[in-house]
Amino acid sequence: MIRRPLAAAALALCGVGAVACGGAEVSDTGASTPAASHKLGRSAATQDQAAGTASSETAAPTTRTATASETQARPLTGQVIVIDPGHNGGNWKHPEVINRQVNISNQKKACDTTGTSTNDGYSEAAFTWDVSTRLVRLLRAQGATVKLTRPDNKGTGPCINQRAAIGNSAQADAAISIHADGAAPSAHGFHIIMPKKIGGPVDPVVGDSRKLGVAVRDAFHSGTGLPYSTYIGSKALNFRSDLGGLNLSTVPKIFIECGNMRNAGEAAKFKDAAFRQRIADSLAKGLEAYLAAAR
Repeated sequence: MIRRPLAAAALALCGVGAVACGGAEVSDTGASTPAASHKLGRSAATQDQAAGTASSETAAPTTRTATASETQARPLTGQVIVIDPGHNGGNWKHPEVINRQVNISNQKKACDTTGTSTNDGYSEAAFTWDVSTRLVRLLRAQGATVKLTRPDNKGTGPCINQRAAIGNSAQADAAISIHADGAAPSAHGFHIIMPKKIGGPVDPVVGDSRKLGVAVRDAFHSGTGLPYSTYIGSKALNFRSDLGGLNLSTVPKIFIECGNMRNAGEAAKFKDAAFRQRIADSLAKGLEAYLAAAR
């Protein structure tokens, strides 16, 4: 949930925590490791760095283009995707950090917030982390290079401007920030948040971000059965100019509010591991649909 500032949390500043500078890549087991920023077909030097430094006696690796059968079996081969799990589990411990104001191009806002929770205490940060790690495994299985904006759910931050910077540095083909809302208990349904033109960094990718948003909306609605939001946006689409993670992005990026954690029905679904897997499956299909159309 990103609509209202809450007290809490700290952030791994660039130079203090590796994830704030370059993101983290998740293994098939869900553990995170520092990730090199690269795409298929980039410079040999970048590829050498990603594969490990070769000795002076070893010939430089050659670039091999994926065959048609490989691309069909792993359709996201060569694509870079950044997943931004909203908030962080330790944010509440460091209000002096997350309340610090940062520049988001058209205004200043708090570094981050604590996020929301269900009425019985299941936090948005825990929900977004679980969904995100499930999503990473699905996307990696399809051949994508996937980076996370935070390495676990124990720390603080990173700030909203750094979350955008991680996607930019990775030159992501698509980026998505995963959230759940904390609205009135009677409100329900999901919505997609997309950027507006602000005379800032995001302007060139506003159109592609909308295409990404529509693709994810359609797949999420179909895959989860959750309704469009009853309280914000039109047909689950909402455009905003006050979110640093969008304003500062130079790659196609969206936010998704997967539903309302304060609504009893949606809270029960979010606490169910099988339903969180359905959410991840749906998000993966939406990202794949967008990237296939963008090729």
